[in-house]
Amino acid sequence: MPSLTLTARLSPAAADTRRGVVRLHPEVLDALGLRPWDAVALTGARVTVALAAAAERGWPPGVVLVDDIALTNLGLAEGSEIGVAPARVAPARRVTVAGSRLATATAPPEAIRLALTGKVFRPGDTVSLLPQDLAPATAANAGQVRRRLSASIGLTWTNELITIAATDPDGAVTVQPSTVVSWRGAEGSAPSRPAPSDAAPAPAPPPAAVPEEPALPVSDLVGSRETATRLADWLRLSFEQPELLRRLGAGAQLGVLLSGPAGVGKATLARSVAAEVGAELVEITAPSIAALESRSAAQRLQEGLDRATEIAAGGSSCVLLLTDVDSLLPATEPPPLATVALDALDAALGAERLAVVVTSAQPQSVDPRLREPGRVDRELTLALPDSATRIELLRVLLRGAPLEPDVALGELAERTPGFAAADLVALRREAGVRAALRHRDGDGTAEPAIAQSDLVEALSSVRPISMSTSDTLQTGGLTLDDVGDMTEVKRSLTEAVLWPLRYPDSFTRLGVEPPRGLLLYGPPGCGKTFLVRALAGSGRLNVLSVKGAELMDKFVGESERAVRELFLRAANAAPTLIFLDEVDALAPRRGQSSDSGVGDRVVAALLTELDGVEPLREVVVLGATNRPELVDPALLRPGRLERLIYVPPPDGEARAEILRSAARNTPLASDVDLAEVASELDGYSAADCAALVREAALTAMRESLEAAEVSAAHLATARQVVRPSLDPAQLAALESYAGSR
Repeated sequence: MPSLTLTARLSPAAADTRRGVVRLHPEVLDALGLRPWDAVALTGARVTVALAAAAERGWPPGVVLVDDIALTNLGLAEGSEIGVAPARVAPARRVTVAGSRLATATAPPEAIRLALTGKVFRPGDTVSLLPQDLAPATAANAGQVRRRLSASIGLTWTNELITIAATDPDGAVTVQPSTVVSWRGAEGSAPSRPAPSDAAPAPAPPPAAVPEEPALPVSDLVGSRETATRLADWLRLSFEQPELLRRLGAGAQLGVLLSGPAGVGKATLARSVAAEVGAELVEITAPSIAALESRSAAQRLQEGLDRATEIAAGGSSCVLLLTDVDSLLPATEPPPLATVALDALDAALGAERLAVVVTSAQPQSVDPRLREPGRVDRELTLALPDSATRIELLRVLLRGAPLEPDVALGELAERTPGFAAADLVALRREAGVRAALRHRDGDGTAEPAIAQSDLVEALSSVRPISMSTSDTLQTGGLTLDDVGDMTEVKRSLTEAVLWPLRYPDSFTRLGVEPPRGLLLYGPPGCGKTFLVRALAGSGRLNVLSVKGAELMDKFVGESERAVRELFLRAANAAPTLIFLDEVDALAPRRGQSSDSGVGDRVVAALLTELDGVEPLREVVVLGATNRPELVDPALLRPGRLERLIYVPPPDGEARAEILRSAARNTPLASDVDLAEVASELDGYSAADCAALVREAALTAMRESLEAAEVSAAHLATARQVVRPSLDPAQLAALESYAGSR
């Protein structure tokens, strides 16, 4: 079996992170007799396996691109030599895994089996729960994996890692639909496949209480100390002075809803406050209950409530913590278990010295019956940390870790917009792994420490929980400096988008409100989306990208709900740019559609979110279209998409810059004069210019697969194939529209 020795480098592509994929030069794939997505064995300090895919052009053949988990499985640091060879992989009959206490308590084995589908591994390997959505054969499974794990573990599932404890057969395996996956210690009781319908029901698992962890002191709850103090005051009154409350007509029972974005620290705050007031804590994870069938779920919930009631009946104060309650008591289509859960909570709230605290990242999705007077009728909200709070959080999280002198927490806080406390914890862990890999092969004289480079590089694999979906925009490292020409357009974008987010104090000092949004319009293929990517890369802000038609749904109310959730996610991840591509499809003129009013309702929802009662803060909306006359005029008035920016077709100088950028990796013959070629391309858009370079390279390859450069003759031939796409009539209409604004 052929084998090669290559140098391991960390993959720069965020899409490859933790997917169990390595990238090899196409020539290396051929030399090893591999096709894309075949399995390879990697040999370092230990042997592991991965799927092999082709690397992008530019990487030398002697390099294999891996992620940090693969390096950990190999037991090596970046830059080490590893052996690469084809691997024989067998279908697994049984796989046993081990993971964190949260994942073990909440994630059903079937969800773990789905997450492992499409990956290859050996016993002892560390594997991420992120779905293997790169290979075409398994990409369709990704959505189901995300839904199942998010519903069971919560939105922090993207940071979970599991260890392959054992496989049958031993060695490199892959998961099949028939594979039985189980948690270590529960191999016989939790099969990863549903039992046949005529089988006897499995016995209920143990109570849903999560193993206790040391509670943080309240002083470490950076950014939420005021909320913690208020909750502590409520608990002390309920536990220590119930008669005073009754005498004043307030009632001694206490039910509190802690709401806030995922990962912000709601459960952590509840644990800390319970320890602060000297109360025992019984914690139940609602997603683990909701994943069970009704009878087992009811039994599991009742066991947790009985435990809390028993503690309170014994004279001790007790806090019953029910996390992610929206999965157990959803607002839409409540399951049969919902009534049982509400009755059980009523009984718990009636007990002396027992308080109920529930958490939810989506309080609007909680069954309204839970928040009726007499139940969970008080609410406290935690917000995402701002830049100053992130600095304090990083200082607390890193105070026990040795740091290099170059660590600048202020700079790191500026580069982590939208990060919650859980995201910063994941960032610390990733930075620690990178620092360990860097020090692994040292001589032992230098004290291991985390450097600024470790923290910055960790940002490539840790993303905010609120942005862990597929509609985030990948910038590819672009900035506005990479955009040639378009000086006026870039200036307008900087003033309208970046200034409000970078210099809010200046707007406050002058007493003006920054623009809520703007509209980019211009001919197709002239770089509107490219400009948005560059803008996102320049501003260090989160970007949510939505195609116009993606928010449309045939079911009544679903489109409006999607709009509300989009803006809610943007507010949770602020500072955020919402990019609405093809906005004319999303917000057409009202009264002119034949879609049963769906378009009109979506426009109304957009107008409400843009200019409603609750103002947008650190959220800018950017629309793009090549048909601005079709956009509803109400969307373009001041206070909404109030700035209209025309992106014109490229002139001769701009076309030359575009050709140079498109051909930067294409060897050109000495007879090629790009400036002269650009002067002859009237009517060509930016996309046409890039297509011309590609077609010229293909023309050279058609003449000879050994061709080493592209000549002027190849470009001339390509011009016969790639014709200008700009429509003179549409261009004239757009220029007329721009002149009328």
